[in-house]
Amino acid sequence: MSTAIWTPVSLAVVSAGTGDLRPTRLLADWVAEAVCRSLAAGGARAEVEVVELHRLTADLARHASRGRAGPDLREAVAAVVTADGLVVGTPVLAASPSRVFDLFFAVFGDGILRGMPVLLALNGDSCRQPPDPAQAVRRRLSDVHAAPMPTVVVACPADWQATAPSVAGRLHVRIGRAPAELAAAMCAQRQ
Repeated sequence: MSTAIWTPVSLAVVSAGTGDLRPTRLLADWVAEAVCRSLAAGGARAEVEVVELHRLTADLARHASRGRAGPDLREAVAAVVTADGLVVGTPVLAASPSRVFDLFFAVFGDGILRGMPVLLALNGDSCRQPPDPAQAVRRRLSDVHAAPMPTVVVACPADWQATAPSVAGRLHVRIGRAPAELAAAMCAQRQ
C-alpha cells in the first residue's frame, strides 16, 4: 500500500471587500477552495491564511500618512510575504480596485513580492466592464513585481442575483478554469 506524500504550501487570501460574507470575500473564498482542490489533486496540502483588508483600514491610513505599520498590518504583510501564492479578491469600481487594495499593496517595497504567483478574483460593479477589468489591478501588482496568473475570475452583479442554476453556475465554471494555473505556479515556487 503506497502513501501519498503531502507537501505543504502556503496560500494567502487577500480580500479587499467591505466585510465578511460580502460578494468579494465570498468570491475569494470560492476561488481559494478551488485552488486547494487543485493543489490536493497534485499531492500538495494548502495552509490557508485570510487577510481581511477592511479590518486594517485604520492601520493602512496611518501607514499612508506616517509610514508606520501597526502590529495587525505587520502580521498581514508577513502572511502575504511568506506565502507560496496569493488569491486577491477586490471589488472593481469604475475600472479601479478598492482603495484598501491600493493602500495595502503600497506597503510592500520594490521587489518584495517578486515572482509571487497571484490569482485575481474581481467583483465588478457592472456587467459592462471595460475590455480588461484586471488591467488596473495588474498594473498595481506589477509595481511590487508580483506575477498575476493569465486567467482572471470576474464576477458581476448578475452572478450574485441569479436564481437560475444555469446563470449561477457560469461563475463556478469561470472559477474552475483558473485555480490549476495558480496551483502549478505555487508548486513551482517551492522547487
